[in-house]
Amino acid sequence: MLVRDRMTPNPVTITPATSFPEAFRILREKRIRHLPVVDKKGDLIGVVALTDLLHASPSSATTLSVFEMNYLLANLHVQEVMTSPPITVPEDVPLEEAARILVEKKIGCLPVMRNGELRGLITETDIFETFVEILGGEEASLRVTVRVPDVRGELARLSGLIAGLGGNLCSVARFRGEDPAHCYITFRLEGVEEEVLVPALRASVEEVVHVCCAS
Repeated sequence: MLVRDRMTPNPVTITPATSFPEAFRILREKRIRHLPVVDKKGDLIGVVALTDLLHASPSSATTLSVFEMNYLLANLHVQEVMTSPPITVPEDVPLEEAARILVEKKIGCLPVMRNGELRGLITETDIFETFVEILGGEEASLRVTVRVPDVRGELARLSGLIAGLGGNLCSVARFRGEDPAHCYITFRLEGVEEEVLVPALRASVEEVVHVCCAS
């Protein structure tokens, strides 16, 4: 799955001259948390996040009056608080690569580019929703997590075992634990009863960690 499949296309944008109150209003009304900042030519020059605006707001401990605070905020512009230059990704980047960048850079969104033009915005929420969907397996009736050796062919072996019992895999996810020699594999599947599947797995893997009926 690529970034273009999950991004928000044609995101709402603002200019560096947009005022603090106006940016806040747009974020609140659109129920979003990030705004790409473009110049007069439409070129991306920055990103402003809700957290940027909150950090720029006076604290409750300030000695300024309400009128003074309102005056200062009204004269504060996005260019003073935006992140520039922004970290971006091309639209044909795999979704997991975008997720890696978000984690490594500790940021909440990535503008998505095509030939130097802003095409969309991918956020941590988009990544999280995709993760939930991957593990969701709406048609699945069972969710099973097993601990197995982290060796080549292990996933294929387990898939064959489940297929041999009449099971149909709806989604599969693999996770690393503290032990580098082992990993955890979570299946969501249908077509086989728990009473049949679990004993067969216990005879074939090091540990059946968790079993539940999928919702």
